[in-house]
Order: sequence, then C-alpha cells, then structure tokens
Amino acid sequence: IRVPVERLESLMNLIGELVLGRNTLIQTNSEFNLNSDPGNLRERLGSVTSQINFVTSELQTAVMNIRMIPIGKVFNRFPRLVRDLASSSGKKISIEMFGAETELDKTVIEEIGDPLIHLVRNSCDHGIETPDERKANGKPETGIIKLEASQEGSNIIIKISDDGKGLDIEAIKAKAIERGLTTDVDAKNLSKNELFSFIFAPGFSTAKVVSNVSGRGVGMDVVRTNIERLNGLIEIESETNVGTSITIKLPLTLAIVQGLLIGVQEDIFIIPLASVHEIVKTSVSELNNVDGIPMLRLRDEIVPILSLTSVLKHNSVKPLDDEHYSYVVVVGLAEKKLGLFVDNLLGQEEVVIKSLGKAFGSIEGLAGATILGDGRIRLIVDVIGLFGLAKKHRII
Repeated sequence: IRVPVERLESLMNLIGELVLGRNTLIQTNSEFNLNSDPGNLRERLGSVTSQINFVTSELQTAVMNIRMIPIGKVFNRFPRLVRDLASSSGKKISIEMFGAETELDKTVIEEIGDPLIHLVRNSCDHGIETPDERKANGKPETGIIKLEASQEGSNIIIKISDDGKGLDIEAIKAKAIERGLTTDVDAKNLSKNELFSFIFAPGFSTAKVVSNVSGRGVGMDVVRTNIERLNGLIEIESETNVGTSITIKLPLTLAIVQGLLIGVQEDIFIIPLASVHEIVKTSVSELNNVDGIPMLRLRDEIVPILSLTSVLKHNSVKPLDDEHYSYVVVVGLAEKKLGLFVDNLLGQEEVVIKSLGKAFGSIEGLAGATILGDGRIRLIVDVIGLFGLAKKHRII
C-alpha cells in the first residue's frame, strides 16, 4: 500500500501527542496513589492508566511499523557496484549479504545509503588485494565483502567487513604526524583504536594515488558526520592480512527516544540513553584539575568533566564547589568520552523530540525539547553539539 509521507508524518505527530498524554496520566496515577482517596476511584484510575498505556504502546508500534522499510532496498544496489569496481580495478570480489529483511525507519534508510556506498567502495579499493597479492599471502584469489544487518534492542547494527589486507597502522601513524594531528612521541602511546580514529579526520587519506574511487581524503569524515547526525556510532576493527570490519549502530527511529532525566541546579535536562556509557557517584574533591579543567579517573581513562548549565549558557567553565557531592554521567561519541556533573538522577522516560521552532532555530548542544508528565517543557541534550561546545571551551 502506497501512503503519502505527509499522512504518515501527521499520524506520527498524533502518536507523539498521545505518548505525552499517557505520561501525564501515569504521573497523575502515581501521585493519586499517595493520597488516601476512596479505593474505587483509585482502582478505576489504575485501570484506565493501564489501558491507555497498553493502547498507546500498540499504536506507537503499529505506526512505526508503517514507516519501516527493509534495509534490503539499500543493500540491493551493492552487487552491481562491487562488480563494476572489481572489473575496473582488475580484482576478484564477491559480496555476501545477510539480514536484508531487517527493517529501519524510512528517514534513517534515506540517510544511510551514501555512507554505506562509501564504505563498500573503500573495502573494494583499500581492503581487497589483487589476485596475485592474495595468492602470495595464501588466500583465495576472490576477496569477500560481507554486509550484515541485525536488530539489537531498539538499535540496528550494520556491519561491513572484508577479508583484505587490513588497515596499515604505520601508514596511518605517519600520515597523522605529517598532518599535525599528533606528534611522534604521542603516536607511540596511542592505542590501535585511537590511531584508527584519525581516518575520520577531514582530508585524511593514506592512498598513494588519487583515483576516481579514493585518495582525495573526502568521505570518511562525511560518513562519520552523517552517522552521528542520526545519533549513531561507528567503530573500526582491523587486523593485518586478516581484514577490516566497520560496525555502525543506529536507532530504529528518530522521533521517540529513551531519555535519562537529570537535575542540574534548578534545571532538568534529558540525555538520550543511547549516548550514556555509565553513571558514577563521586565528589568534586576526588577530581583532579588539569589546566583548570576537572578530570575524573575512570579505570584506565581520564575523562574531562563539565557543568552542563555553564557550557549551554556559554559562560566560562566555572570551578565546582569542593563540598559538592554528586553524580557524573559519562556520555560518549565514538571513542571520545565526556563527564557531566549532575545533582539528581530522576529516572528514565520515553520522550517525544519536538523541534525548538523557528523562533529559536538550531541551538548548539540542544537537540530539541519535550513535554514531561507534569506538563513542563524540558530540553533534550544533543551529545554531538555538546562535544562541539566542549571543544570550543578547550575541555577536550
């Protein structure tokens, strides 16, 4: 059945309003239970709350299913692409696809096509060797590229892997030093994953020859930007002469997200749960100051800490009170981590993301707003924007 997208968008907005109504009813019911009102009324309110909660959840699932499209529609374009690239480069490459029936929101499907094309082209050009090179390394002449999709909770996992030569760590290190992204001394102490992250720097390429497929340093930074804009994550694993595997983790839908409610001074913010790595209870006195920036030692990592309100209000980073005892919410973006000082953890809730509107436009560090069960408007933190602000304040 072909349905105009405008109708689906309208229906999705109505579902959003219904979810907000459900949240209000659930909260009213919890407050009602604290009072000693007649048992009959309490029972009725409990019954209608359960009913609207069930119906809303079912309706929400049904509408989201209407918007779902099998990822096979994106995968289907790759066999020909791989065939053409193999032919033009004199290589033998076959492609294997799994999980093509896995469904994703239409908006995500539209955005993920181009990044996947670039990653597959990279595997063909950088990853898979020529038949002679493969024979010399004891491999079959035909290289294999695998595309896999699967669902994991409320996320979709897409994996692009090849059995090629793997990433050249020394070439990446040399190029990073040449570009001024790191120093010779620092490069020796970097882990494999930290070195791989340089691939996503704008203009970065280890290709010796510029071709119509690669070598211009354009692509991987755009891939990462597009995936992060979808609130997704991208990770690279590679082993010399074994192959490279790139994993992309994406949310099923962008309209409704699970959020962590946090209290900071008199404000309440919502952080998308997918971006939260962990929560640590600590006091300011347990932190170390490095160039005036508080740092938390988290096992083998040093995580910079910031005050959410001071950064969002574009104030300078304020020193924190030594007596303050609080929580640190550690959020992550790819391999980077950042700690947020919060006073209270108020639980988690399914929230509907609403635009801030034309009056406010786009505000760095904020993804939008939502209405909580008590009727108050609360701001949703944009983790990508938050890392951008932290960079401006020279926290990271």
